Amino acid sequence: MSAPFRISRRQLLRSSSSLLALPFLESLGFQRFAAALPARPKRLVFLGFGWGVTRETWYPELQQTGADYLLPAGLAPLAQHRKDFTVIQGCSNKFSNEAHWGSTFWLTGANRYAEPGRSFCNSISADQVAAARLGRDTRFSSLQFGTPDASNQGHGPGLSLAWDERGKPLAGSDNPVAAFHKLFSAEDTPLATRQRMLVEKRSVLDALAGDLARVRRGLSLEDTDKLDEYTQSIRDIETRLSKDEQWLGVPKAASPCPEPRPGLAGREEIKAMYDLLVAALKTDTTRVLTYRQPVDSLLKSIDVPYTGHDLSHYERSQGDRMEFSQKKDAAQSSLLAGLIDKLKATKEPDGSSLFDHTVLVFGSNISSVHFLNNCPTLVAGGGAGLKLGQHLVLPKDTPLCNVWLTLLNGIGIDVARHGDSTGPVKELIA
Repeated sequence: MSAPFRISRRQLLRSSSSLLALPFLESLGFQRFAAALPARPKRLVFLGFGWGVTRETWYPELQQTGADYLLPAGLAPLAQHRKDFTVIQGCSNKFSNEAHWGSTFWLTGANRYAEPGRSFCNSISADQVAAARLGRDTRFSSLQFGTPDASNQGHGPGLSLAWDERGKPLAGSDNPVAAFHKLFSAEDTPLATRQRMLVEKRSVLDALAGDLARVRRGLSLEDTDKLDEYTQSIRDIETRLSKDEQWLGVPKAASPCPEPRPGLAGREEIKAMYDLLVAALKTDTTRVLTYRQPVDSLLKSIDVPYTGHDLSHYERSQGDRMEFSQKKDAAQSSLLAGLIDKLKATKEPDGSSLFDHTVLVFGSNISSVHFLNNCPTLVAGGGAGLKLGQHLVLPKDTPLCNVWLTLLNGIGIDVARHGDSTGPVKELIA
């Protein structure tokens, strides 16, 4: 009897493109190989847009819950993926009161008046809660993608969708070219020079720490609070420096996609950002990513003759605004379907797909016009053990942060609450 055939790990990886169509045959040792691979990391992605949706044709009918709902026109381009996403109705952020802010408090659920004497404050966003855990082993703890002139895109204050633990905005890359270079372009500064720069920065921080200790004596309560905030910002810089030191001598990953053309806008800009999103996850450059998306430039690129704000007031118009609003919804859903296609097509070493280990959220803090209730919310991907393929209607004004809490717990982040959450959404857990 001949000895059983065995295949090495190196042979499997070298020929992975030809093996994708084969089942994992036990006689070839695939089961033992797959068992030896480490568990694939979880990823979390938030895609946020401003100005809401066409309520009449984006949301499924309220009475059609579960798996047997009729896919509405606004989500029709996602039909091939309907078993892999869930549409959630009934959620809102109870403290939201700015009808043009589609993202400022979307991931935080914060009360802007929570601090006495101040008209604005925020708290940590759900992506940054995840980044504190998932970002330990990647070059970037998180990445923030955005778009120029976001305030006119229905987003509100902030530099991205992300807010740190002090409620301070985190900056991001506002065009595909900048995002590409951040991800994949080699450093121009010699390694020795970068090492010296890090040492100098640490020396400055050490000197500051000593000065701050002396300044603290005799300060008023208000000034002490200001100094504490400044001290925390120093700690944040120290954390970033530690991350820089960790990856100082490690070359960036080779890009699996070409550099985007300069000047992309609207539909092509979003497609390019989606390609970079997949590339960032595929190369494990980050595991947490947010994208604050454009609306006005998207409308221009699909020949809609209105701004996002004017289009959101389609209910008050006797003209064609509702039709164009529906066209916008279809364009956004089509782009999302293309992203899901790419995530499913990107294979992991164990034969699964990137989509199988990713949680993907698509939505806004605005439903339409100036309405801040029933935030449009779609969750997809296999990364959090969610019950997908359903239409879920929750009690009116369920905290949107209940959904974020469910996702965080699902990817292994053991937190008891987030923002104004009251508990996980049990109906969303598989």
